Amino acid sequence: MVNSDIEVSKDWLKPIIQQFKNEVNTAAIQPKIIDYKDKTKFEYAGAGGGFIDFFGYPFCKGRIFETLEKDSNQYDEIDDIFWASGACLFIRSSIFLKMNGFDEDYFAHMEEIDLCWRIKNEGFNIQYTGKSTVYHVGGATLNEYNPRKTFLNFKNSLVTILKNVPFPSVIFVIFTRLILDGIAGIRFLFDLKFSHTFAIIKAHFSFYWSIPKTLKKRSKISRKNKHYYYTFSIVWQYFARGRKTFKEIK
Repeated sequence: MVNSDIEVSKDWLKPIIQQFKNEVNTAAIQPKIIDYKDKTKFEYAGAGGGFIDFFGYPFCKGRIFETLEKDSNQYDEIDDIFWASGACLFIRSSIFLKMNGFDEDYFAHMEEIDLCWRIKNEGFNIQYTGKSTVYHVGGATLNEYNPRKTFLNFKNSLVTILKNVPFPSVIFVIFTRLILDGIAGIRFLFDLKFSHTFAIIKAHFSFYWSIPKTLKKRSKISRKNKHYYYTFSIVWQYFARGRKTFKEIK
């Protein structure tokens, strides 16, 4: 699966194909994703492979929140990751069909994280390879200034958590995220971004409305892999401890 705003590099498919042959339990693979507009840096949507913290915040090797690392070949290895970017995602067709593909209730944001999480819950691996590179324009569907993007990010994140986080942790995670979302909404108010604050409120009510349907989906998901997170709080690591790169994260 490749977005329309992707440019590929020479022989980019060969490492992917070989990796699938070598790693029989690997369901999906992501190549290195570099910014098309600045090819010295990783691109926001996927970078060097995706991970997640205890509270469901996604981040990547090469990109944590708004900090994008320069590509100095520091992430050129093959590695296990938690989620692969939908900008360029290779997945075994048999696994894709077994998982019933992407959840149709998502749009534009986090559907690949949800799919990868469900795959991990089934006991399969998700991997990254720095031996293959693509260049991504980014923001072609919705840019960061669009309140619709804010709505989808907040709503889809909550839905993904409710579907996939193991019980009883899910109760604490959802409660904490609702509080943190409220803090984000207040911050938007101080920045005079009123439409984004309203988008968060709308996202929460949309999430509440979706709870019965989401719980039905949750009941059908396996739990073979219960330890999902890489670090307890990426927010604490990044904002409180000033750790801006993946190699600094504990």
